[in-house]
Amino acid sequence: MPSALYKLDNFLFKSVSIAPLVIFRLVFGSLLLYSTFRTWQKGWIKELYLDPSYHFSFFSWLKPLGAEGMYLVFALLIFSSLGIILGFLYRFSTLLFLLLFIYVELLDKTYYLNHYYLVTILTFWLALVPANRWYALDVLLFPRIKSATCSNWHIAIFKVQLSIVYFFAGLAKVNPDWLFKAQPMATWLPGKYELPILGQWMHYKETAFLFSWAGCVYDLSIWLFLWIKRTRALAYIAVLIFHILTSILFPRIGMFPLIMITSTIIFFSPSWHQKLLSYLPFSEPGLEENSPEISSTRRKWISGALVFYFLLQLYLPFRYLQYPGNLFWHEKGYRFSWRVMLMEKNGYTSIIVKDPKTGIQKEVKQDDYLTAFQKQQMRSQPDMISQFAKHIGDEFSTKHGYAPEVYVKSRLSLNGRRSQIFTDDTINIYLLKDPMNSNWILPLKE
Repeated sequence: MPSALYKLDNFLFKSVSIAPLVIFRLVFGSLLLYSTFRTWQKGWIKELYLDPSYHFSFFSWLKPLGAEGMYLVFALLIFSSLGIILGFLYRFSTLLFLLLFIYVELLDKTYYLNHYYLVTILTFWLALVPANRWYALDVLLFPRIKSATCSNWHIAIFKVQLSIVYFFAGLAKVNPDWLFKAQPMATWLPGKYELPILGQWMHYKETAFLFSWAGCVYDLSIWLFLWIKRTRALAYIAVLIFHILTSILFPRIGMFPLIMITSTIIFFSPSWHQKLLSYLPFSEPGLEENSPEISSTRRKWISGALVFYFLLQLYLPFRYLQYPGNLFWHEKGYRFSWRVMLMEKNGYTSIIVKDPKTGIQKEVKQDDYLTAFQKQQMRSQPDMISQFAKHIGDEFSTKHGYAPEVYVKSRLSLNGRRSQIFTDDTINIYLLKDPMNSNWILPLKE
């Protein structure tokens, strides 16, 4: 066996303490429970999924289930997250949470956030790893699974995934707007003048540059320092400071800071996690090792799947290169690429429907279909604009028996630039078979 493949095999399948995986299950499961309960408690189920008459679904056939159905979905999310924490029917609980979470996430692009995507990925891997072999109710139900060890890849996959998030978030900041114009920080920070202590510095352009460069350096390097034993403790202090600060300055970022603060503890040593476990009730510090043997065939399949997944994660952030123009302007390939808070768009977007038989045209009253937040998100995202225009056109066709002409008038500014025309309002986008690969979005004039 070539030395490189031998080293990879040894790294992936060597036996290590399961303690980091167990702690991750407990902490991440608790985070899932808190986040789901918070959504219910704040009334967001009704506000986000029941009140709107239209949803920007990722798939046209995917719809909310109605009041009883949606509350049942979130009740099952709560119970399945409890199953993850307790390690009770662990595989079933984790897969149930994953499938229901994906369903909710795909209901409306309006609410897409990078950390929802991250939660999906981490839960996916959590469903595949044996995090229920220790300190779990499943151990009482199925004693034969009890073990103090697991394969190294079971833990390393989470470290690699978090490293990918940080690295690509930092790489995305290596752009002229962020580094040389301090945008969008220079637009956002002056609005934080009411913050105690920090507020008095927020209006300075130098502060915007400091935050921009510090954020870029942090994201590009922090994952490396978390991997290195000597720098890990200081790196985690930096994680705490950075994410607490971002949550204070930008509360709309939601759960992302808390997810990163809790998830990155998996980088700490097995002995650190074992000590943490020893403080918990009913822990078993003297548990014997019981690692099942993995056949060479299965090792090859697992190694191949992990390599494929890694390559996919490398491809997704770079897929925007397939499309000409400014990514922040046309947003093709923007989602699922770990780009966090990199742009500020302002302006307006109007949808015009024209009756081809009478020549009468009118502007769509977006308030009749969309919430304020949906309108805000749609106005600058071409796929959402074309999706809504298609819905309006279909509605007209159903009512009149023939297709209308649908035009979009839009003018936007990007990261402090002067506003400019965003769409070609002479193109009937209702007829476009592939709006995302058509020329109705005008190029950005730098």
